[in-house]
Amino acid sequence: MQATTQLIHSIPVDPATGAIAVPIYQTSTFVQEAPGVNKGFDYARTGNPTRATLENLVAQLEGGSTGAAFASGLAAIDAVVKLLEAGDEIVAVDDIYGGAFRLFEQVYRKFGITTHYVDTSNPEAVFHALTPKTRLIWIETPTNPTLKITDIRAIARIAKAHKYVGPLDKPLSAAQGALLCVDNTFASPALQQPLLLGADIVVHSGTKYLGGHSDLIAGLVVTAEAELGQKIKFLQNATGSILGPQDSFLLIRGIETLHLRVRQHCASARAIAAFLENHPAVNKVFYPGLVKHPGHNVAAGQSKGFGGIVSFSLKEDSIDAATAFVTSTQLFKLAESLGGIKSLVSHPAQMTHKSIPAEKRRAAGVTDGLVRLSVGLEDAEDLIADLRQALDRLPVKAATRKKLELEKC
Repeated sequence: MQATTQLIHSIPVDPATGAIAVPIYQTSTFVQEAPGVNKGFDYARTGNPTRATLENLVAQLEGGSTGAAFASGLAAIDAVVKLLEAGDEIVAVDDIYGGAFRLFEQVYRKFGITTHYVDTSNPEAVFHALTPKTRLIWIETPTNPTLKITDIRAIARIAKAHKYVGPLDKPLSAAQGALLCVDNTFASPALQQPLLLGADIVVHSGTKYLGGHSDLIAGLVVTAEAELGQKIKFLQNATGSILGPQDSFLLIRGIETLHLRVRQHCASARAIAAFLENHPAVNKVFYPGLVKHPGHNVAAGQSKGFGGIVSFSLKEDSIDAATAFVTSTQLFKLAESLGGIKSLVSHPAQMTHKSIPAEKRRAAGVTDGLVRLSVGLEDAEDLIADLRQALDRLPVKAATRKKLELEKC
């Protein structure tokens, strides 16, 4: 059975009424027959039927055992980090989402959890960054926003072989070594299933491709092992950062069209990347679907497509030039977030990655002139025309103008 067919028919018909759509159970509590005797639910923080349907659906999409839905993507990340103890260490991708960096550095570092940042597209760098205290390896692939690709299978092998000596010398699950968590937001399970490639945990900002319509905030965690999943579910209940039934319903509705939407996102992104490669104002295009992308072969081997995000750097590498561009597009709306049906543009240096120190941000490839596009479902020709007019209007310094004129000759 094809993935789209399986997805659609894995969403249950309501047994009580026959409703073909999942009902929204807008309730805080559930009547019990006797103390501790109920129909599977007792209090809505602990469990809600709408949320449970979503969690089971996402676990199935990722090929995992247990899903947990949270109030935001950062709440999902926070739950994973709470598996650790003071003294534990994380090895994380250097080109990391700014919100995750802020959480790791400004919240958990003061609680004794230290993060080391490396280029995870180089497995040797990950291997050499491990210490006896490393309990978690954190990767994004593709990364945000430079779209680096990490070989999930290779990092999974490194994680499994690692010898962890923690505070109590007790691993968090039956698996040996460090845990591998993959932020799969950019690819989505329509393209990539990290758990099937050896990862222990997958996280999502459900706000993005899973929801797909820029109308909700949500986060998800899926684990390969049921034992680890129960630890996440405990934290979900204990800390209370749950996704409500209304947003759970919206997320289910978004997931129903996930594969169709992602297919079009990918097709349009590839056309846009090809256009940008040939525009004289563009310095470099970051898109794993391009053959010359350094991670192209790895991406092709672990994903069913290359995604709907395209980043590029301007030849005029400055905050001013990038600002001029992102405020000149018409169809690409200047906004945070990504993965929706409407195309969005952002300037990471001033938006998503503003919390990362400038030197560290630039060292990871997030330059002042880098722009990120979230390609929506508009006609690709219209989107290209919008990008062309914005690029053509850029003010160009004399030195750059002379260089462009020489390139045209």
